[in-house]
Amino acid sequence: MTVVTTHGSGDDHEALAGQLPHCRQIRSIPYVVPKRGDRTFPLALARSWLSKDPVDLRKWRVPEVRAEVDGLMAEGPVDLCVADFLFAAANVPFGGPVPTVLFEHNVEYQIWKRLAAIDRIAPRRALLEIEWRKVRAREAAACAAADLTLAVSEADRRQLTELAPEARVAAIPTGVDTSYFRPTGAAEIPNRIVFTGSMDWRPNEDAVVYFIESILPAIRRDIPDASFAIVGRNPSARIVEAARSGNALVSGTIDDVRPWMSEASLCVVPLRAGGGTRLKIFEALAMEKPVVSTTVGAEGLALTPGREFVAADDPEDFAQAVVSLLRDPRRRLALGAGGRRLVEDRYSWAQVARQFEARCEEVLAARRHPAFDRVA
Repeated sequence: MTVVTTHGSGDDHEALAGQLPHCRQIRSIPYVVPKRGDRTFPLALARSWLSKDPVDLRKWRVPEVRAEVDGLMAEGPVDLCVADFLFAAANVPFGGPVPTVLFEHNVEYQIWKRLAAIDRIAPRRALLEIEWRKVRAREAAACAAADLTLAVSEADRRQLTELAPEARVAAIPTGVDTSYFRPTGAAEIPNRIVFTGSMDWRPNEDAVVYFIESILPAIRRDIPDASFAIVGRNPSARIVEAARSGNALVSGTIDDVRPWMSEASLCVVPLRAGGGTRLKIFEALAMEKPVVSTTVGAEGLALTPGREFVAADDPEDFAQAVVSLLRDPRRRLALGAGGRRLVEDRYSWAQVARQFEARCEEVLAARRHPAFDRVA
């Protein structure tokens, strides 16, 4: 397998070879993605407004990556091309001699639609309304163009099938490395709450700010020494400011989230927007950490509320769920143990990889024998 990707100025792209030892080669292109606050972002935004492309697709359209992909296909036999996420699809040739699989970790347009619905600033909400419709159009086209679209839950599969009825869509679960994410036996910091995830992803940013402003004060009314740690790469200025005003910790970009998770009493997933499935929940459960999540946060996961996690949507209900767990160590242990059993039984990498491989084999068989039914 060959991986084509990009790396920023601070990324150790050479370390990828050690992380992906089974790849034949890794070709990483230097590229700095325009982000809010960068001087290059206004230009990327303006160019998006003048095109049918949404901002996130346009800023990930990298000519050097597309040239690398085309060159690999010209060099020799390539059996299959996988576009990992919708926005990687901008650099993949659909409809050619090489069959393509679009791996949709989220229903992307749904994320932007939800962000528009919760944004309280009218001009920004108007822009988000335009953005989610652009994403929906590009997502429908990409699903239809791919030989197969893979969703990460049955709920996502149904949405994508409705979005692009002519597309071939199948669902496989996402998984977690249960040998990497496992209980460490480290001592917990009393009343420590943790949120993990990429802090430059807008749904995570919204979730963290929402938790600090609307939920954390209610928790501290009952448990004054409750602390909140925000763990993940590239925290935005908005997150840093919210953490400062809410007396929360911000890890910044780190190599390993596990120590932060190990010392936490519980994990929270207060997402109000998002799509796909939440690997942060699987990672927490694999480490035997109890989880309190919104319905959106646990969407698409085959979890039973009250057995593997606690569900709460109203801010006051969410706060009370956290307080109740912080005061009940036996309940925390029971939830953590139940979560670990679930991911070991159903969502380990080995099990998920077998399903992914089987779907890829179906695509290849369908190209060789067009009458083959690719999606059961």
